[in-house]
Formats: sequence, structure tokens, C-alpha cells
Amino acid sequence: MQLKPFDKAIAESNLYPLKSTGINTLQVNVGRLCNQACRHRKEVMSKETMELCLDILRNSDISTVDITGGAPEMNPNFIWFVEECVKLGRHVMVRSNLTILTEPGYEDMPGFFAENQVEVIASLPYYMEQNTDAQRGKGVFQKSIAALKKLNALGYGIEGCGLILNLVFNPGGAFLPPSQKALEADYKREMQKRYSISFNNLFTITNLPIGRFLAYLNSSGNFEMYMGKLVASYNPSAAINVMCRNILSVGWDGKLYDCDFNQMLGLSVNHGAPTHLKEFDLSSLSNRQIVTGIHCYGCTAGAGSSCGGATT
Repeated sequence: MQLKPFDKAIAESNLYPLKSTGINTLQVNVGRLCNQACRHRKEVMSKETMELCLDILRNSDISTVDITGGAPEMNPNFIWFVEECVKLGRHVMVRSNLTILTEPGYEDMPGFFAENQVEVIASLPYYMEQNTDAQRGKGVFQKSIAALKKLNALGYGIEGCGLILNLVFNPGGAFLPPSQKALEADYKREMQKRYSISFNNLFTITNLPIGRFLAYLNSSGNFEMYMGKLVASYNPSAAINVMCRNILSVGWDGKLYDCDFNQMLGLSVNHGAPTHLKEFDLSSLSNRQIVTGIHCYGCTAGAGSSCGGATT
């Protein structure tokens, strides 16, 4: 199958070369330790590398720190790092798989989040147990519900409390997510009716053809069909607002990437920009050319997709 190169698509939209418009979010992958299916991964960001991240925050006006994993809470220096980011006056977001909050040794984590006004972004593939467990593993749904109830009890997701709880939806197969606004309304209604759970926003994120999903596409014979769908759904307005234009992604080892997806593919920043925290240069990285590939069609199809959900 001959796919139109992504760079050609953005050139036809007068967006080539795709460049950063500045860095307002430092997305930090603190390691790949996880309590779910990927538990075999052991890479962990060191305290020294976290110190480099903090130095960057001290010497810039980057306003938000977006902490990811694995299960980021499992990094032994996670609590210290969050506290240091908060001391610097930064808004901290943590991407949690929820189930970790029910594991021994992590029961107090929701309270820690609340004390530090951490925004929680939680993965919940669907509001039905069967769908979620099919995607994430047996028992994941019930543990997720228990964690969400803990968060709600502290004020997360409750109007007027100021503690933000957002959920994330990924399609369970080779198709684009539905309307974010419509699905959010469904989630809010069903989560409240079935489990008495509230949350602030739902983010819909398109499955990109990388990692385990790419393996599934190839093994199921759906790769050409899915890629054709993404290319046909390319949206110039979504391309204008892709997240890589205003974030910088940091790997567990301090390497720099344009986004979390490029990090998964091992595609570090390029085109002359510094590639490691030790060589950090705000001016150069704030104006860097983004490294792109066919996977970028996933972020620019339909309503667009980012770590904050739809972009249009």
C-alpha cells in the first residue's frame, strides 16, 4: 500500500515544515514500571535526571508538568518530584492507570494528589466492565471504579472543589473515536447512574499505529484499512493544533522527543535541536522542526487527537 507521506499532506496545507510554537508543557516519562500488562518493563528515571527537569523549570516559564509512565506513581522519587514541581509554582498533571491507586503501598496517593492540587488524567477505556477488562486485563475495571470513588471522596471531579479529574477513552479496535462531546455526555450519564462517579472532562485519543496496536493491526490484517482511513480523514485544522507544537517530551533517560508517541518509536528531536536534557536550549527547542512520520496521521485525522483529547 502506497501511503501519501505525512510531510506531503502538511505541505499541501501550507504547514511544512511543522515547527514548534513554543513550549508550555514539559511532559516527563518517569519510567516504564507498571502494575498492569507491561509489568516486565523496569526502566526508571533517576533523581539526577529529575533534577535536570527541575533546573529547566527554574530557568524557563514552562507552566505545566505532565507526568507519565508506565505507572508514574511507581517511580521511587515520584512524590519528591511532584512536590518540587509544585514548589516552583507549576501546574502538575499525572497520567494514572487508576489501578495503581488500589495497590498496597499506594493507598495514600489520592490524598497526596489532593494536597498538591495535582490534576489527574485517568485511563478508562469504557464505562462497561467487559469492554475495559477485554482491553486492559481481568479485574482492571473494578479496581478502576474503586480508585475513582476514592478520588471523588476527596473532591476530585466534583463541581466547585477545584480538583480536576479527567478520563481518557481509546477505541477498542481499528476505528476512529466518536465525537468527544457526545461520548463525554454518555460517560457522565452512565458513570453517575451506574457507579455514582463524577469527573470533569473526557478525552478521546485516536489509536496510533505504533507498539501493541501496530502489532494488532498487522496480525489482524487491518493495517492497510486503518491507515487508509487515517489518511482519508486528514484534517488541516487538526494539524495546526497538534500537541507536539507546544510540548516537549522527556524520556526516562533524559532524551528529548517532540511527543510521547515519537518517544515510543525512539524518534528523538532532530533537525539540529538538542537531543538530551544535558544540552537543553530553550530558544532552539522552542523553534525546532518537528520529526514526523505516517503515525502522525493519527493525531490529525477527524477531530484530531492529543494528550488532551480532540483538537478541533
